Amino acid sequence: MKIKVAEIGMGGISGAHVPAWNRMEDVELVAICDIRPEMMDRYDGHITARKYTDFDEMLAQEEFDVLDITLPTYLHADYAVKALERGIHVVSEKPISLRREDVARVYGAAEKNGKFFMVAHVLRFWPEYLYLKDCMDSGRFGKLVSGTMTRIGAIPVTSWDGWMQDPERSGMVPFDLHIHDLDFLVYTLGKPEVEHIFHGMDYMHTIYRYGDIRIACESAWFHAPVPFQATFRMQFEKAVLEFTGGALKIFKEDWTTSTLDMASSVEEGNYIPQSDGYYNELRYFIDCVKEGKKPEIVKPHELETVLDTIAIINAAK
Repeated sequence: MKIKVAEIGMGGISGAHVPAWNRMEDVELVAICDIRPEMMDRYDGHITARKYTDFDEMLAQEEFDVLDITLPTYLHADYAVKALERGIHVVSEKPISLRREDVARVYGAAEKNGKFFMVAHVLRFWPEYLYLKDCMDSGRFGKLVSGTMTRIGAIPVTSWDGWMQDPERSGMVPFDLHIHDLDFLVYTLGKPEVEHIFHGMDYMHTIYRYGDIRIACESAWFHAPVPFQATFRMQFEKAVLEFTGGALKIFKEDWTTSTLDMASSVEEGNYIPQSDGYYNELRYFIDCVKEGKKPEIVKPHELETVLDTIAIINAAK
C-alpha cells in the first residue's frame, strides 16, 4: 500500500520536494495546496495531485498519511499542529519556527496524537556533508582542527508577498540561510560557544568555538546578483576537506589530492547515500512512518539549541 502525501505551499522549495515524491514508488502525492493557483498549475503534466487553494477544504476532502509543509517560515508551526491534531504525520521545511516555544508545542502535539514530526534540515542528509560528519566521527583524517563554512547569494526578491524580506516572517539571513550551517554544526559537534559576531546590512560573520576548535561561518543575502554558493573547508590533522563548486576535494598530508565521487566513493567506501539531500530526508521520513519508528536524526533539543544560538546572534545586532 502506498503512503499518501499532501503538500502545502507550492513556492520555490516545492520544486525540490515534488520531484522527490515522484521518485518514490511507494508514495502517492494525492493533493497540493496553495492560495496561488498558478503555482500549482506549473506542475500540470508532472503530477496528478488534486489542487486546493484552502487548507481546511483539503483536510475535509482528502485522506492522506503525511503532510509536507513547504510554506513560508512563520506558518510552519501552526499548520503542523493543525495536521498533527487531525492524526496526520508531518514533515516540514526548516526552520520549525522563529520562536523557541514552538518546538515544544509542535512535538507535544505529535506525542499527544501518536504521530511523527520532523523538520527537514537538509544538510543532515546531504552526501558531501554526511561524508564530512563521518570524518569527524571516525577520525579518518585525525582530529578536526578548524573550519570555515560559507552560504551566500542574492537577496530573494520574488517571494510571495515579499515575505522573505520581512524580518517578522522569515527571520532573514540567520533563520533562512545561516541556519543550515549552524544546524549542521549542532548536529555534528553539539552546542557551540559564540566567540565572534559581525553584522552588516544582510551580511553576518560568526565564529563558533568547540574547545580549541573554531569554525568561522559567513552568510549573506547581497543586494546584488551574486550567484548562490554553499561551501566548506575543514582542516583535520591529516587532511583538508574542501567542498566548493559542487565538488568535494581531499588534500592529504602526503601531498596528494583527490576529488571524491559521491556516486561511487570507491576510495572511502559505499555507505554514502547515492542521491540528493532533499530526496534523502523525505525518503527517511517515509521509511520511519512505514516502520512505525520515530525520526531520530533531527531531535527537538537540537532545534532548541539552534534557536537559542540564533537568539544570541540577533541580540548582538
